[in-house]
Amino acid sequence: MTLGPTAEEFVIFIDPERCMGCKACEVACAVEHSLSKNIYGAVMEKPKPRPRIRVVTVDDLFYVPMRCQHCKDAPCINVCPTKALKRTDEGYVVLNEVQCIGCLMCVLACPFGHPRYNPDTRTIVKCDFCIERVREGRLPACVEACPTGALRFGRLEELLREVTEKKARELVSGASVPGIVVVKPVEGAVKGAPKVLGVRSMYAPVSWR
Repeated sequence: MTLGPTAEEFVIFIDPERCMGCKACEVACAVEHSLSKNIYGAVMEKPKPRPRIRVVTVDDLFYVPMRCQHCKDAPCINVCPTKALKRTDEGYVVLNEVQCIGCLMCVLACPFGHPRYNPDTRTIVKCDFCIERVREGRLPACVEACPTGALRFGRLEELLREVTEKKARELVSGASVPGIVVVKPVEGAVKGAPKVLGVRSMYAPVSWR
């Protein structure tokens, strides 16, 4: 078997500014991990397929697609007592459901709160980076389904270069000012210019500053 791109070369980049909370990524992920592999058959399956990605709403302002980061020093792998979590040759962290006993150690260890318990199968559910699709040269299901480009798949260096160039253009045009964060207005709030907050004041309540 010809191996696909490695985790060090390719990543899924998340851009919360583009996410509109449509949850198309969640639907696509659930369908990809269903038996039928199509949305019409997936809704009839028992147990119902579950998505490995989750769109989280933050302060009623932003939508953030949360997924496994496939950490290089993955704590979930380190704590799994049955070695059900392993790293593929490409570097992605995947689950062997046969070996999983549902002890939830990985759930407690994950700093991103990603693995979730599935009571139907009594095992955990986690992102596998759509490893079979990637090996075939296809995009992960969540990336392919995203209509706004909030999820992008590519080489880390290339994606970061694009982000850097974008921020540079914003600085030159005056759309972004260092030390200032422009926050989206809350739905239903008084119409007008977006509320502007200083970075220092935004982080004033946190305990780790």
